[in-house]
Amino acid sequence: MKVRVGVGFGPTVFASRDEFATTIGTLDESGLDSLWLSEVLTAPVIDPIVGMAVATGMAPRLKVGTTFVLPGRNLVRTAKELATLDRLSNGRLLITAVAGLRQPGELAALGVTARERGMALDEAVPLLRRLWAGERVTHRGEIYDLQDVAVEPRPVQDPLEVWVGGMVPAALRRTALVADGWLPALCTTAEADAGRRVIDQISQEAGRAIDPEHFGVSIGYSDAAIDADQLAGLARRRPDLEDPAVLVPVGLDALRRQISEFVDVGFSKFVVRPMVTPPDWPAEIRRLADALGDLQT
Repeated sequence: MKVRVGVGFGPTVFASRDEFATTIGTLDESGLDSLWLSEVLTAPVIDPIVGMAVATGMAPRLKVGTTFVLPGRNLVRTAKELATLDRLSNGRLLITAVAGLRQPGELAALGVTARERGMALDEAVPLLRRLWAGERVTHRGEIYDLQDVAVEPRPVQDPLEVWVGGMVPAALRRTALVADGWLPALCTTAEADAGRRVIDQISQEAGRAIDPEHFGVSIGYSDAAIDADQLAGLARRRPDLEDPAVLVPVGLDALRRQISEFVDVGFSKFVVRPMVTPPDWPAEIRRLADALGDLQT
């Protein structure tokens, strides 16, 4: 099993191109696998497609990944943008499609309802796969309407994989039936293990198989006990947990132990992201490489 560790930048807005370039260069040289940019329209984060495109021009080795909000986008334009990025980066693009945060302001910005988010993912992922395979696609569905559409250029990766996130039953089913892999967040080792088993069972019943290498976790970590505001945010997203602070390892030793626990139950791809934006990203990347680099096999 190939263990890989990427770094998520989270709510970071870089002050300048030079600051971004220094950070990307440090990550490229660190030996860690990839950078990850999240998409939240109403939060202070850089646009993932723009950020990934710039980063691939700065770093000759580094993979670039995104937790990418698919609902609310023009599907053909999205297929072309991602295929172009994969081609111009020589196949270094990693995609995890997500439904977006269920918050009124974010849903309004996306232009979709809460109900439409899941429907859009279920419908879009197979269509993206067909467009990237070079098909001319005609489709009339609940969300998307395509008439004899083809997309060029095609991506370098064949297939260009789409993973999905989420822990709810619909997300597990979506992974099993239409996706190439699973990257949940805010979950315990036991929850991730149980989710993987459900995905394997549903996919087998449907005559599919998710590659055992295609299970990962996004992990938020902290250098100090999380504060009241962070705890309240976790509680809003995981109200079922008595103590949601258990989801956040404190210190890099604890982060390393948590990754090892996930590896023990069959997970091998990780995105680690600081809960608080570090004051010096290059220094933080070097710390992560020293603490976690040897976990990569």
